[in-house]
Amino acid sequence: MIDANVSLFRWPFRRLTGDEPADLVANLRKKGVKRAWAGSFEGLLHRDVAGVNARLADACRRHGANFLVPFGAINPKQPDWQEDLRRCAEVHKMPGIRLHPNYHGYTLDDPVVAELLASAERHRLLVEIALAMEDERTQYALMRIPPVDPTPLLELVRRIPNLRLVLINAGYQGVHSTEHISELGKTGNIYFDIARIDGIGGVARLVKQITSSRVVFGSGYPFFYFESAFLKVREAGLPEDQVQAIMEGNARRLLKG
Repeated sequence: MIDANVSLFRWPFRRLTGDEPADLVANLRKKGVKRAWAGSFEGLLHRDVAGVNARLADACRRHGANFLVPFGAINPKQPDWQEDLRRCAEVHKMPGIRLHPNYHGYTLDDPVVAELLASAERHRLLVEIALAMEDERTQYALMRIPPVDPTPLLELVRRIPNLRLVLINAGYQGVHSTEHISELGKTGNIYFDIARIDGIGGVARLVKQITSSRVVFGSGYPFFYFESAFLKVREAGLPEDQVQAIMEGNARRLLKG
């Protein structure tokens, strides 16, 4: 099992069970996870992105060598973001980056996004875009963060054909609120995780829309319960080959790309 969506360190607004790196690794190993792609909650609000990524890389080495796969944060609205991206690829040897457009104040039709994605492609970095982190109904009153509209990606990925892209937390507030989910699933190398897929049969509906070859297992742990994501796949009633693709095969293929 490969978990394509976990986060290290502290969620800004409350403590979470498993928000210490050692505890997170131990808990995921107990659940049968063999590898986890880790972003950093610090990447949401910290201005020192270079420091965020350095701490993430260090924590992954110290607490989860050959288990935690660091995905650095990039904020293209901060000065010298190109250097942050270069450091992710060349200094920290990260295979990918994670973007939070809604927390960093830009939309996907901003011209800087095309520049960022093209640069990620040149560095052979896998890109994860978090469409949402928290249900708007539970957000702190002074921090209302709307979900990201993924629609502009339809045109962007056609212009960057070798880009590998995963939309994480792509639940009802993100992908399911746009009429373009099927088109997104057929465009370029766009994949989707299941962390925020809600409702009975949600994973089965997603597979029907975009095929099992474009879905990866992502728990959103520790913000979300790991067991929730696991049970979503099991209750979907999919053939075992599709289950294996979602739980491991698709993510393994993406990293090799």
